Amino acid sequence: MRISAIQMNQTSDKQANLDQARRLIEGALAADRPDMVTLPETWTNLGGGREARAAAAEVLPEPGGTGGAAYEFLRGIAKGAGIHVHGGSIIEQGPEKFFNTTLVFDPTGREIARYRKIHLFDITGPDGTGYRESALYGAGDALVTFEAGGVKFGCTICYDMRFPEQYLALRRAGAEAILVPSNFTLMTGKDHWEVLLRARAIETQCWVIAAASWGAYEERGATRQVYGHSLIADPWGHVVAKASDGIGWTTARLDAAVTARVRRDMPVLEHRRLA
Repeated sequence: MRISAIQMNQTSDKQANLDQARRLIEGALAADRPDMVTLPETWTNLGGGREARAAAAEVLPEPGGTGGAAYEFLRGIAKGAGIHVHGGSIIEQGPEKFFNTTLVFDPTGREIARYRKIHLFDITGPDGTGYRESALYGAGDALVTFEAGGVKFGCTICYDMRFPEQYLALRRAGAEAILVPSNFTLMTGKDHWEVLLRARAIETQCWVIAAASWGAYEERGATRQVYGHSLIADPWGHVVAKASDGIGWTTARLDAAVTARVRRDMPVLEHRRLA
């Protein structure tokens, strides 16, 4: 299976973000012919405060129903191109709070997975900038996996990557690859992004595919920066594809033989004693 991780520089303008995503996906399809594309975290909105998030949020339909603009965009790309689409995450309108939610569609346009981010980003960064995701978002409480192209994928989102127990649980649930759509801050990204993703790949012996947002965005009058550097790591922890600065994409082939060899030669799951 070939997969392209799309790297965006989204803003608080939902329609502009939809247009940017379409251009980048079409570019990846033409250049690399992937079987799946994956988008960053909250790719329909970054910045602008509560009002912008509310404007971007969508009430998700029951299976088979009609959704909002982002939902139908993802479904349309999947069906039109005949590929699997992992929709990074969008803002889901819940009854009381938003949810940071992943949607996955198969090549017929059928929704096959829906995951709500479990670990919410409530920290003060090294530069003193505060983030409190739980002020607006509720937390998910369920692991989610799906199959595509003969590969079993696990779903995570951004800050989840700092909790290896979630990744181990996905490996135990049969995952061979784990998706990590992200808006990783520049300050933490330059030190932790690649280290954490490679560690999760090594520990779980899974492919790790992380589509990320890059660049500057405005948040309540202040400029913030996200790190980008979308990457794909193999089950040995090698980074086999990586995006540079700027918008674009990176593509790699997930080779089942590599997964099998790594797990055969170092059967760490069989050797575990404490968890």
